[in-house]
Amino acid sequence: MATTAGAYLRHLKAQDVSPGDMFLTRRGQTAPPVASLRTMRDDFGTPALVVATLEDGREVKIAYGSVIRVRTDRADQQPQLDTSFSATDAGTPEARIVGVGQRHLDDVELTATCARLSHGLNLRSGAHLEDVLGVAERLYLLHEDNEGALQALGLLTNLPWDGAVGRWKSIQAGLGLASQILREEGDHITAANLGKRLLEADEVPNEPGRAAKVLEVRQRQLNEPQLYDREIARALQTNDPAAELKWRRARWTTLLYLRARGGSETLTETDLQSRIAREVGTVRELARAAERRKG
Repeated sequence: MATTAGAYLRHLKAQDVSPGDMFLTRRGQTAPPVASLRTMRDDFGTPALVVATLEDGREVKIAYGSVIRVRTDRADQQPQLDTSFSATDAGTPEARIVGVGQRHLDDVELTATCARLSHGLNLRSGAHLEDVLGVAERLYLLHEDNEGALQALGLLTNLPWDGAVGRWKSIQAGLGLASQILREEGDHITAANLGKRLLEADEVPNEPGRAAKVLEVRQRQLNEPQLYDREIARALQTNDPAAELKWRRARWTTLLYLRARGGSETLTETDLQSRIAREVGTVRELARAAERRKG
């Protein structure tokens, strides 16, 4: 009997599956709905297997605790988020992030992230820098708020390269996005200056032989960047919008980085401008669809 796919694609632990949920095969095909479930324990009484009986009578055994993809009509239950800001001193990073968070108080996730950072924003914390970048991307993608995004990115773009690759990852992405926004605003000189800061991490060894090899590898990475074509194609084939959004955002970030640097031998600024314009439209559409599914 044909079934209608559930409204939501979610990753659930085996023990959280409910009757009516539908498993997805590795090829992205939807199995008949689950009719009933039972848990089998090992010889020591510990849950070991979840056995799901499908509506067509088949049994599916899943290891207890493992994560699987299902289609379901059950929306993901979101926890209550704290959106209360701390009092801050003028001119501090916390004061800036409070100003950013108050721009779109109807966006609970954005406001809650800024509220949490207002309690103490450590610019040497990789996790905090990642949160600031996420706020800026959310402002740019979902709200098309260039001014607010630049306010948030200002917390990142003045930070130096200090050899910490984890921290630099967010700074690098922030420089790429800020450079893109400034180009959109017509400020090409400041955009280019921010792009030059990306070169700070291009450390080259003093030894001539090693230096030549490092430069060769770096140029190859610029000429043949990882743009996640295979991963995006797989997400489209399996109808997994969450995965498609993840990999398209990664592609978009790479394109922004390349353009901020001035392009490469195979991808000119004009090529990158065209690709970024196409990609941002798709990423925005997927991000907004993801927000609708949450709601």
